[in-house]
Amino acid sequence: DRSTEIGQLISSYLGKEKNLEDHTVHLLFSANRWEHVPMMKEKLRQGITVVVDRYAFSGVAFTSAKENFCLDWCKQPDVGLPKPDLILFLQLSPEEAAERGDFGHERYETSSFQKKVLQSFYCLMEDKTLNWKTVNASKSIEDLHREIKSIAEETIQEVQNKPLGELWK
Repeated sequence: DRSTEIGQLISSYLGKEKNLEDHTVHLLFSANRWEHVPMMKEKLRQGITVVVDRYAFSGVAFTSAKENFCLDWCKQPDVGLPKPDLILFLQLSPEEAAERGDFGHERYETSSFQKKVLQSFYCLMEDKTLNWKTVNASKSIEDLHREIKSIAEETIQEVQNKPLGELWK
């Protein structure tokens, strides 16, 4: 969420306006997620479905793709966040992603780095305690929407009476 103070700092970093040390950036992304935990839990208690773009897995994948970072260290700041009932991974080759609008404007938008990030995501997907579903994102927007909606509705039905879990605990 780039609207908070932490989010604005992250946005200026991603836009290459500010330089920050890599550990600091990772912790800021996690802090940005933690800022929203009370609101997320309240919405979930009210029976409202919460959809989050990227969440902790993106931060872990991006940071662990950098030199001298391991997956386990990158996961630690997010231990205890609300555990998602479903994680949709929209798979698109780095080449296809590069063809889409605005690719390359932010700090990590290079094909070579994106390939490393993809490998980190594959490692995260090995965690069988999480409900990962991979969706081919090269489809038309309409077909992609239909598939995501179907998977989401099915998951909502499956988990409606399950308690909220904690991530990586």
